[in-house]
Amino acid sequence: MPELPPDSPPVRSGAVLLRQRWSDVVFLHWPVDPARVAPLLPAGTRPDLFRGTAHVGLVAFRMPVNSVAGAVPVGGFDEVNVRVYSVDRHGRRGVVFLSMDADAAHAVAAARVLTGLPYMWSDISLVRGRDGLRAGAVRRRAPGRARGRWAVRAGGPLERPDPLEHFLTARWGLHTRHLGRTWWLCADHRPWTLHRAEFLHYGGDLLGAVGLEPLTERPVSALWSPGTDTGFTVSPV
Repeated sequence: MPELPPDSPPVRSGAVLLRQRWSDVVFLHWPVDPARVAPLLPAGTRPDLFRGTAHVGLVAFRMPVNSVAGAVPVGGFDEVNVRVYSVDRHGRRGVVFLSMDADAAHAVAAARVLTGLPYMWSDISLVRGRDGLRAGAVRRRAPGRARGRWAVRAGGPLERPDPLEHFLTARWGLHTRHLGRTWWLCADHRPWTLHRAEFLHYGGDLLGAVGLEPLTERPVSALWSPGTDTGFTVSPV
């Protein structure tokens, strides 16, 4: 089956497992060696490359709305995740989360049990001020103690994202390994409203903790979005 273009959402089927609102989203991306990414992916997927290069993303956002089974509220939280990009044998291009730091212990426990996603209980600070958007994450406990701090300044809206910006953000699902098999969770949401962001600084070991070393010191893409609403459905790969 041919691969779906990264800006083409797949057809959603099945009952909604989760509904979430993602707000005040910061995307930072660095290029990485595809050979380092491949061993980190679930079975049945391979690295999705842009002009021969893999990318690792550091993404932070608020989640004020979070409900299971489409309707049961379970409380919001702030999240910071480290992610890479995948494609499966059906041509579905998605996200693979390597770490997901969240500041709600109950949400971390539930997500790990229900989906196998690598959530970890952390202290998260997301601050919007006159000097831009500042964020930080410190893991409360093992596995993989790590921390990071970064800042950006949001700019004007993008009328048309460039090909790399599309590739990194127009993702309509995720791949995860759980209960002995690989699953595809389809994310049903509107295309992102994106703004360019001025990268100010990053420090920490959130990327190194997942075994990836960026090929450049500064990110090759820095973006901000006011957010979107999404619903997830699940199917095996």
